[in-house]
Amino acid sequence: RAIIQILLTSTRILGKAFLEAGRQAAAPQAVGSDVAGVGNARSGSLTDQLTRQHRMTLDEAHLILNIKRGEELEKILQNYEHLFKANSLPAEVPRAPIHGRSATPLNSHYLQSKVVRARERIEAELQ
Repeated sequence: RAIIQILLTSTRILGKAFLEAGRQAAAPQAVGSDVAGVGNARSGSLTDQLTRQHRMTLDEAHLILNIKRGEELEKILQNYEHLFKANSLPAEVPRAPIHGRSATPLNSHYLQSKVVRARERIEAELQ
């Protein structure tokens, strides 16, 4: 009888834990782009229009390009070029995998697109 009671109690506890974990996992999906600040850009101001159009806030763009507010365009483009090249395909791609493992990609199209969008967002704000 005691074993059955322990089994039922532990099953109930595990069930509650899994239910709560599922709720916590689903919460960020329900929020969507509001986390990025895009959903909060609701006014008709130019900054909010640019935020909705580029799906990125100006602060996010500065963080991605690792620049401070008020930096000169030359510094912005310098950081952009560096980050874009760092995430590009290398000139020479390794031909054979090392030690029998598959070669890992040395570039990131996702990061490249983020860098491009960040530059476009900052340039749009400067115009």
